[in-house]
Amino acid sequence: MLLTGASRGIGHATVKRFSAAGWRVITCSRHPFPENCPWEMGPEDHIQVDLADPANTEAAIAEVKSRLEGGRLDALVNNAGISPKGRDGARLGTIETAIGDWQRVFQVNFFAPVMLARGLMDELKRAKGSVVNVTSIAGSRVHPFAGAAYATSKAALAALTREMAADFGPHEIRVNAISPGEIDTAILSPGTDKIVAQIPMRRLGTPEEVAKAIYFLCTEQSSYVHGAEIHINGGQHV
Repeated sequence: MLLTGASRGIGHATVKRFSAAGWRVITCSRHPFPENCPWEMGPEDHIQVDLADPANTEAAIAEVKSRLEGGRLDALVNNAGISPKGRDGARLGTIETAIGDWQRVFQVNFFAPVMLARGLMDELKRAKGSVVNVTSIAGSRVHPFAGAAYATSKAALAALTREMAADFGPHEIRVNAISPGEIDTAILSPGTDKIVAQIPMRRLGTPEEVAKAIYFLCTEQSSYVHGAEIHINGGQHV
C-alpha cells in the first residue's frame, strides 16, 4: 500500500496496523524517515515528498512506480492534510485566510489525492485495489477549530470520492472515504474538551480506531463497499 501523511497520528497508526498484517507499506511524508523508528523496512520504503508542490508530487509518483517495478498497488490511502492556523493557533476563516494558504491547502488536501490516484491507476488496476480518502467531520459543518480552507478542501475531497467511485469502479478499483471526528492526535486544539462533552460516546477517538476502519476498506471484508464515506466520530454527527 501507499500511505501519505505517515509520520504521526492516524498515519502512524495505519502503518502499524497494515504492517502487523504483513503488508508492505510505502510511506510518504514531508519529513525524512526518523532514525529512531523501530520499523525495519522504513528507510527503503519511505519517500520524502512535499505534496504542496505539484512537480515534487509527480516525481514521487514516478519514484513509487519505480519501487513497485511494474507490479501492483493494493491500496492508496490519501491521509495527508494541512490546516494552517493564525496567531496563537487561532482559527482562520474565509476572510482571514490568505489566497496563498487556500491554494496550498487545496493542493495538499485535494489535488494531491487526484494526482496520486490517476498517476498510479495502472498499478491499482493490476491489484483490483482500493483507494481511501481521509476527509473530516469539518467537511460537513462549520468547526470551531478547523479553518475554512481545511474544511472546504475536505468537503471537496468527499465529493471527489463519489466522482472517483463512478470513474474508477468500472476498472475494478474501489474508492471510499473515512471521515474522522475528534481523534486524539497532535492536530487537536485547546478547548476540544468542550466538544467531547457533546459527543454521545463522551470521549475522543484513537488513531488505532481510525486505522482499523482504513484496513477494513482495503481488504476483502469490504469487497462491495464503494463510494461510501464512513463516519468515525463517536456519534458526533448525529
